[in-house]
Amino acid sequence: MRLFCSFRWPRSMAALFATAICMTAGGGAHSQTLNTIKQRGSVTCGVSQGVVGFSAQSGNREWVGFDVDFCRALSAAIFNDAGKVSFSRVSANDRFHALQSGDIDVLSRDTTWTMSREVDLGLEFAAVTYYDGQGFMVPRSRNVTSALDLAGSKVCVQSGTTTELNLSDYFHSNDMAYEPVLGTSPDESAKAYDDGRCGVLTSDVSQLHAIRLKLTKPDDHIILPDLISKEPFGPAVRQGDDQWLNIVKWTAFALVNAEELGVNSKNIDDALKSNKPAVQRLIGKDGDYGVRMGLTPDWAARIIRLVGNYGEVYDRNVGVKSQLGIPRGINANWTAGGIMYAPPIR
Repeated sequence: MRLFCSFRWPRSMAALFATAICMTAGGGAHSQTLNTIKQRGSVTCGVSQGVVGFSAQSGNREWVGFDVDFCRALSAAIFNDAGKVSFSRVSANDRFHALQSGDIDVLSRDTTWTMSREVDLGLEFAAVTYYDGQGFMVPRSRNVTSALDLAGSKVCVQSGTTTELNLSDYFHSNDMAYEPVLGTSPDESAKAYDDGRCGVLTSDVSQLHAIRLKLTKPDDHIILPDLISKEPFGPAVRQGDDQWLNIVKWTAFALVNAEELGVNSKNIDDALKSNKPAVQRLIGKDGDYGVRMGLTPDWAARIIRLVGNYGEVYDRNVGVKSQLGIPRGINANWTAGGIMYAPPIR
């Protein structure tokens, strides 16, 4: 049975929910994503409006960052070319509409995996690629050491995000008053904070590191140690296309497994000669795992050669050797004390 939907694509939560029901009832409306991408000749990837380290444009207008590299990994797996990606800037308010409507193939921006976003909006998160948490930044001059000292503060926060909801939950659960100062984008919230219109800026800690770099006097501000939420970030796709979901999911897992196995962009040629079963399966020398997804046997080897493994992607974009300087912490591989863990390819 075919369901016809007469409404347009509004952006309210109720309308997004209705859209998701219509799409799901339509059955298989998005079942040929890989074929569409191959015919188009590129992956269309939704990224942020500009978060340093994750997705931002460099001086020469090239897209760079952790989330950007994930999109390039998809391109490498499909085309053996990491450059066949079209990047689309999507705001927090528009990101799910862009995915639902088919404007983008995958959403790869700082987006938290939540139950309602899957159940209500007809989306599917493929994997967790970055574990984050919400925190607070304050001027060093306030001499604040804990988020519990922020009662009565004006707090800059981006509207239409889980960040706004977490802020309300935290202050109310601790019986603290606050005044939200809403912004429609990270840059707008950061400017309000930098201009002194609020005394606190809240966001995911990774984003606070990025924002601090852009402030007039970065060293005059500190990020408090408190984390008030769990923010598992990962790429999302539309429900209804298991093949595309598997490709996105196992691209993330290949990056993590490669690091665990010690395979990287510099030693990939040596790995091709390895007699270790797990490495042989990863690089496509044993089994037809890539072919089962509609890719080539060496799909993961393409990713590693052209983009790197998870550790390489992390280090160059957000790690201690990058501008942000964020330690691996819980995002370290499980063999190195973190919780980053991927199912095996077998």
